[in-house]
Amino acid sequence: MEVPESVEIAWGLRERPGKGPKRTLSLEHIVEAALRVGSAEGLPAVSMSKIAAELGVSTMALYRYVTSKGDLLMLVTDAVLGPPPPLPEPGEDWRQGLQRWGGAMRTSLQRHPWSLRIPITGPGIMPNHVAWLEAGLRCLRGTRLAPDTKLAALLLVNGFVRTEVALLADLQDALDASKVTDEEALSGYARSLARLTDAERFPEIHELLEGRVFDMPGGPDDEFAFGMDRILDGLAALVTGEPPA
Repeated sequence: MEVPESVEIAWGLRERPGKGPKRTLSLEHIVEAALRVGSAEGLPAVSMSKIAAELGVSTMALYRYVTSKGDLLMLVTDAVLGPPPPLPEPGEDWRQGLQRWGGAMRTSLQRHPWSLRIPITGPGIMPNHVAWLEAGLRCLRGTRLAPDTKLAALLLVNGFVRTEVALLADLQDALDASKVTDEEALSGYARSLARLTDAERFPEIHELLEGRVFDMPGGPDDEFAFGMDRILDGLAALVTGEPPA
């Protein structure tokens, strides 16, 4: 597979452009501008012309640093992810390590949830992506898991984190558009369910309504912790060779 020029630049395998149409322009500035545009207007607005306008340069000036929009988006996703959390400390078990790994990834992605709409074109090859992979594998060092199972475990956690962040971002966008609070949205949902369903046809839903589940305190952090714990419970069965309690 041919490595894109921007990937080689990110890894320090190729010299960065020297003199350009604007002396203050750099790859870092271009990526930062892309992040600003994406945060303000969403992924559809992240175009080479829009980024050039943000930086006050011509569109052609950007192509001295990135060969295509696709390469730029690879750099953006790597910047969003950022460096991984510190490697496991002595005495930290695999479960604590993966809990910290998944939580740190969630925090990074929550800063720019719009970036999750960038199409995935292949395995992560950028510096931060590879560093995160190494950090996750280090958490599983010393377990009985085979190498391919370790990789599958990290993909499972990664998928859960990405889905959770994307779902919450979509829900927040909907709340912002409707101008209601979380509590108002949930109570309205409960009232709609009560009106539209009957206990005979939907007994389980009515058990939730009677238990006032939608009125209970809690939030995304609690739901994330619940999901992570269940995933780690399942992985523990592989690590220990015993079924979950």
